[in-house]
Parts: sequence; structure tokens; C-alpha cells
Amino acid sequence: MAEEELQVEDGGKGKSKMMLIIIIAVVLIGGGAAAYFLLFAGGDEPTEEQLAQTDAAAAEQAAPAPTGNAEIGTALYVAMPRPFVFNVPGTGRDRLVQIKVQLLVRGSENEEIAKTHIPLIEGTLLQAFSASNADDLITEAGKIELREQAVVQVQKALKEIEGKDVVERVLFTGFVMQ
Repeated sequence: MAEEELQVEDGGKGKSKMMLIIIIAVVLIGGGAAAYFLLFAGGDEPTEEQLAQTDAAAAEQAAPAPTGNAEIGTALYVAMPRPFVFNVPGTGRDRLVQIKVQLLVRGSENEEIAKTHIPLIEGTLLQAFSASNADDLITEAGKIELREQAVVQVQKALKEIEGKDVVERVLFTGFVMQ
């Protein structure tokens, strides 16, 4: 009789495991089907919003681009190969700063010029960055001022060599201060 009881208990555990597996399979299949329909369902016809965006993009291309310091052309970004790491003095203590930089240039010609002169740009930026103060870099206004000084100094250095403004903006894509 004891053997029969064991068989009944084992059968109950097996049924609950089987039921659990079935429930998990149904949930996974249902989730996969829902994901498929959400991602791939719908017609291939563009919506009115997409058509309006396409028309706006075509009108924007037909309009003349605004003039700036750099030459008119497509906006391209030149990433500096490595982040700038430097110490700046502060009232309490010196701080370590790391800044990742990209340059906004207009046109492929200016992009090539900027890539050619990366060592000059890096040196100029490092000089501008290390002249800053930790107390100023804590504030947003201080970061904006540092960015503006960096643009002016990079444009000045490149203008001496190339005779024109190559870089339109210096962008901070990463900024860490410890």
C-alpha cells in the first residue's frame, strides 16, 4: 500500500511540472506572436505624417542654407581619437577632468582638413581646457564658456594654416569631473 501512495504522489508532481512547462510554452509563443504582429504588421503605404515629413525635407533641401563662420555644406562631425584628460585647480582641491570632443564642420573638404590637422587641434584644445578652473567647470555657464573659447582658439589655429574657418563648433559629447 505504501508503494501505491508513492506512485500517486509522483504522478501529481509530474503533472504539475508538465502543466508548468505547458504554461511557459504558451506564454512564450503568445509573446512571440504579439511581438511579430506589433513589429511587422501594417501596410507598406506611407502614412500622412510620413508624407508630410518627406515634403518638409524636400522643401528644406531646396531652401538655401544659412551662412555661418564655416563654409556652407553638409554638417559632418569629426571625432577626436581619444578623450582629453587633464587636471584643473579648484578652491578646495585640484580636480581631474575628462572631456570627449567632436568637431562640427561643413562639407567634406573641411572634414578632410580637420582630420589632417588633428594633432594641432588636440594641442589647441588641451591648452584651452587646461587653462580653465574647476569652480567654473562645475556650472553649465562655465562649460559653455569653455566650449566657446575652444571654438575661437581652434578656428584661430586653423585659420593661420588654412586661411579659412574650418570648424564651426566644438561639441562636448562626454564630460566627467572628479
